[in-house]
Amino acid sequence: MSEVVIYPARLVRTMDAAVPTAEAVAVRGDRILAVGDVDVLASTYPGASVDSRYAELVLAPGFVEAHSHIGGEFMNHPQYLGYFPRTAPDGTPLPGAQTWQGVLDALRVWDAELPAGEVLLARGLDLLFFPGEELTRHVLDSISTTRGIFVNHASGHVGTANSFLLERAGYGAGTEIEGVVLDADGLPTGELQEMHAMGPVMAHAGIDLAAGLTTEAGMYAFAADARNHGVTTATDLASFDLVRPGGADLLVDVTSREDFALRLVPATFGGMTTSLEEARQLAGVVAASQHRATAKLHLGTVKLMLDGSIQQHTAKLSNPGYVCGHDNGIWNTDAETFRDQVRAFHAAGLNIHVHCNGDEATEVFLDAVETVLSETPRWNHRHTVTHSQLTTRAQYRRMAELGMGANIFSNHIWYWGDQHIDSTVGPDRVKRMNAARTALDAGVKVALHCDTPVTPLDPMATASYAAERRTPTGRSWGDEERISVYEALEAVTIGPAYLLKLDHLVGSIVPGKFADFAVLERDPLDVAEAKELREIGVLGTVVGGIHHPAPIAARV
Repeated sequence: MSEVVIYPARLVRTMDAAVPTAEAVAVRGDRILAVGDVDVLASTYPGASVDSRYAELVLAPGFVEAHSHIGGEFMNHPQYLGYFPRTAPDGTPLPGAQTWQGVLDALRVWDAELPAGEVLLARGLDLLFFPGEELTRHVLDSISTTRGIFVNHASGHVGTANSFLLERAGYGAGTEIEGVVLDADGLPTGELQEMHAMGPVMAHAGIDLAAGLTTEAGMYAFAADARNHGVTTATDLASFDLVRPGGADLLVDVTSREDFALRLVPATFGGMTTSLEEARQLAGVVAASQHRATAKLHLGTVKLMLDGSIQQHTAKLSNPGYVCGHDNGIWNTDAETFRDQVRAFHAAGLNIHVHCNGDEATEVFLDAVETVLSETPRWNHRHTVTHSQLTTRAQYRRMAELGMGANIFSNHIWYWGDQHIDSTVGPDRVKRMNAARTALDAGVKVALHCDTPVTPLDPMATASYAAERRTPTGRSWGDEERISVYEALEAVTIGPAYLLKLDHLVGSIVPGKFADFAVLERDPLDVAEAKELREIGVLGTVVGGIHHPAPIAARV
């Protein structure tokens, strides 16, 4: 039998109502044995050793991120054009670009540094921060006409390509593909909206989503970023690894290693299916793969996609739509195909998470769940509206009745808060946006997420935004939808664990669960204001009793 180790702490914050705090936690092997007073634990388990490395620190449940992406080199490379500076997992600063000239200068520097013939890939740009500016093929052609250039915008739902790549994808005069934006002369502007339009260009840029982006190096970088921010369980919420050669083997191999500091939930992307038969075949693959799970690899979740991005105006909004009068979005999957996808994955007993930014998309998902439940009754399915940004009060009541959950994108309050007020949904509708209070009051289980690399992986910041509801300039998003700091912390621990059907294993410090902890400088519930959560240092994690100290300060 494994040795019992007692870890004293300044405070153990359990997120468990039965024993909300303690001064120590006892661990045996990879599991929590008990929580309580040091002396009581020592007398209960004679012969236990005492490890005081956390005696002056706070242990909290390891955070659970229910919507994130490993992404590989394409989504994590250093050619970053975002408005908000970031830090790479290894501590490298990524300054981004805060002016339009800075965007152009960065592209020129990277073009000069790259070998001839190599595609220039940049990420993170958001034109909402540069009013009046446009990124077109002409702008990118001014950087280079002899190499491909592809800029993936911050949302991941829009990209811009130069003429070099457009021509190789066959996009020219009169192209009739939804999402390929044309100018007055019928020529592509270079802007590509949503996956159907971006896919052919990305393929010529060397990005094959269907082949999978997961690499061993990418998995370790993702785990390092998680460790730096106290995350011990995270999704890859659009994974292709179970359906690509060697993908499942890679997941099993890496997650079985002691030095891999993360429990991984790869949610297979079911949006690639185009018929009921295809969806059933994929559902069978995912269901049959579950025997390959490891202690740090949890299988049985799928991801579907309905609409696009609100800040890119491709999300599907119900009346009154966008305040700017923009056309009302793009469907990534039509309603009939989507219903067949849900039907197949639901019947196979899988957990379904669906990208729904706009309330029109949420309605389609609710209709589909109600239909398939009438055909195949199933309790405890925990199907989840992910993003859930404009889900209405009526929809939340219906979600509760259907047994569904909401994974809310609260980071938008900060990263696009002012832009949503001014440019997308207006000052009234933001008061109802990312409505965590309404969801909880309706009886819906809630998680909060970051969708990294769209926004940084940082659960305490994510929690703070939902509790504070203030933009970077201090504007309110409506105090009535605030949730308490405790509720926000539940929504980055036990809440997402529940939606991923892992709450019996992770999400709180309870005997029998995995010994997964976030190591914090101070108690996250001992703050005067929610924004103070963003100032609390993370010193690493414990995953299954294995210690993973963070080599860098995690706060940006």
